[in-house]
Amino acid sequence: MDWSMPAFVVAGALIGGLLNGLTGFGTGLTALPLWLQVLEPVVAAQLVSVASITGHLSALPALWRDSDWRELRPMLSAGLIGVPVGLCVLPLIKVDVFKMTVGIILMGYCAFMLGAARHLYVRQASAAAEMAIGFIGGVLGGIAGLSGPAPIVWGTLRAWPKARRRRTLQAFNTAVLAAMLLASLLGGLIGLRLLVASAIALPATLFGNWLGERLYRVLDERRFDRIVLGLVFLSGCILVWSNG
Repeated sequence: MDWSMPAFVVAGALIGGLLNGLTGFGTGLTALPLWLQVLEPVVAAQLVSVASITGHLSALPALWRDSDWRELRPMLSAGLIGVPVGLCVLPLIKVDVFKMTVGIILMGYCAFMLGAARHLYVRQASAAAEMAIGFIGGVLGGIAGLSGPAPIVWGTLRAWPKARRRRTLQAFNTAVLAAMLLASLLGGLIGLRLLVASAIALPATLFGNWLGERLYRVLDERRFDRIVLGLVFLSGCILVWSNG
């Protein structure tokens, strides 16, 4: 094992855990660009799922008690259907194409959130629209563990209150990424390399979450979010540039 592998894994886990602890989402957005430098796409996507679920463990009791599961049903059911679709596509994607695709997704997501997100709103939406968003999140969750961007953008367009956005994202990501790991296990896609990477990443993930939760109490969340989105956008640019 090259020495750079644990260094990149720890750095990604720490940054991803920090953002997850602060906002309730974002492990894949910040960790994946680093992990893709040293891990295969399949392993990197699985590690995003492991780290994200671990970061949500402390919130699970409140999540189960406070979430409106009837309201979540259209998006969540479609997300679970999308997971195996993403898993089927993942082994067919070349590493360079995978990096480029993830980079474009990150750049597009950040550009939207920093620019148009505050000016566009969807006043009414059907269950079909919720299912479409959930399906996109499920497919991206199966491919790269990036189940969050589509529901995040949707919640912003719907002008959901902060508490609802956080609760919905935590419930959706936990369910979809757990399904991704279960499907990977049943499909024989989980190997020793993931177990080693998880053993390296999880302590840093937990520490990052702990730190993020405390920073959440003392920092201006809006300003911090803008800084984080800028860093995520830069990560996407680096991924795209490295494949140029």
